[in-house]
Amino acid sequence: MLWTIFITCLEALYMLIIALMTLQAIFNIRLRLFIWEEPEQALLNSAPTVYRQPQLSFTILLPARHEEEVYRDTIQKVYDLNYPRKLVQIMAICREDDTGTIAEARTKINELRDPNVQLVIFNDKPINKPHGLNLALQVSKGDIVTIFDAEDEPHPDILQVINTTYLNEQVDVVQSGVQLMNHNTKWFCFLNVLEYFFWFKSSLHFFASVGMTPLGGNTVFVRRDLMQRLGGWDENCLTEDADLGIRLCLSGARVRIIYDDEFVTKEETPHTIEQFIKQRTRWNQGFIQILFRGRWLKLPNLSQRLLALYVLILPEVQAFFTLMIPVSIVMFFFVKLPVWMAMFTFMPFYCFILAMFIDLAGLHEFVKVHNRQWSWREAGMLLIAFMPYQILLGIGAIRAVYRFLKGASNWEKTAHIGQHRGNVAKG
Repeated sequence: MLWTIFITCLEALYMLIIALMTLQAIFNIRLRLFIWEEPEQALLNSAPTVYRQPQLSFTILLPARHEEEVYRDTIQKVYDLNYPRKLVQIMAICREDDTGTIAEARTKINELRDPNVQLVIFNDKPINKPHGLNLALQVSKGDIVTIFDAEDEPHPDILQVINTTYLNEQVDVVQSGVQLMNHNTKWFCFLNVLEYFFWFKSSLHFFASVGMTPLGGNTVFVRRDLMQRLGGWDENCLTEDADLGIRLCLSGARVRIIYDDEFVTKEETPHTIEQFIKQRTRWNQGFIQILFRGRWLKLPNLSQRLLALYVLILPEVQAFFTLMIPVSIVMFFFVKLPVWMAMFTFMPFYCFILAMFIDLAGLHEFVKVHNRQWSWREAGMLLIAFMPYQILLGIGAIRAVYRFLKGASNWEKTAHIGQHRGNVAKG
């Protein structure tokens, strides 16, 4: 009798987990396809086609650590943006012990000989990106503050686009598109590139429509006075960008999302599996930090709080679902379920297949808009890589939970080698 009750409870718990996995998968698919639900919504991503006269000034923050291979080119690309140079302040940000990157920055700054291109060097702690950003924010002068990462390739007209958007619309924050570009350098790059594609092009619009927007790490443009009122970035958070997004929403800031394929900021994927897992660990652990700090609980609407909870709890959900894979395999082969239960357990699998084909369509769209040739071989590689990629995400989530419980909060830097600039061979 007790054994029967135990088995029944176990089956009920398993069905509940399957139902949660299915709901999470369906919602994730909804996020990816949100921008295509109505034809009019696609216009939300369009950049202005006629530029207004440059009026706003910009401070561009370029944080870097051990970026010797890419930093000098990035400073030059930012300097060459099509905008009056008297209205652009560029601040290269390095820590004192990073002598290699500092040397590259000084060499380029000496070449440019422009007083608006400056080098900020700090020697205190914490040793992380938000601390350097906050120090530079104190001496920034532009109306609008933005960040580009050390390997970024912004579009030459991006400041024209943002200046026009601010002048045309009543907004406080503009998140422009960021896109990983080296989709075929490694097997996991296909899915990593498409994550960015769907996140910036579609998912962020759903978040903005609800009023809870976890911002991306760069190409975010914020009014400087607003940033200073908020106290800058949280130096103790591993995902200071997502934290900033929540604090901006709490302040009532008006957030505008633009993902125009022509104007995206180009980046690269992590170049090894180890680097990818470390990056994902840092992101996931940052979400856990934000979750337990509880600022999101102050969001005014229930829908905002629920969406924040979903985003922030996702690392734990991914970790748990990854651990459930061997349990599901055991249940499939060794536990005899009623027919209806057995059929229901396939629901996550159906969502899994649907997600694969959505990614396949996304790959076709990505190569089309970026003038690359469609390859059935690459499509096949994407499908083969789909499941292993989910396992990598799960490993990153499990590692994040482990590090959080252990109390480890050091910043695990993602190395950049310029794969998206065409100077690294595919492998």
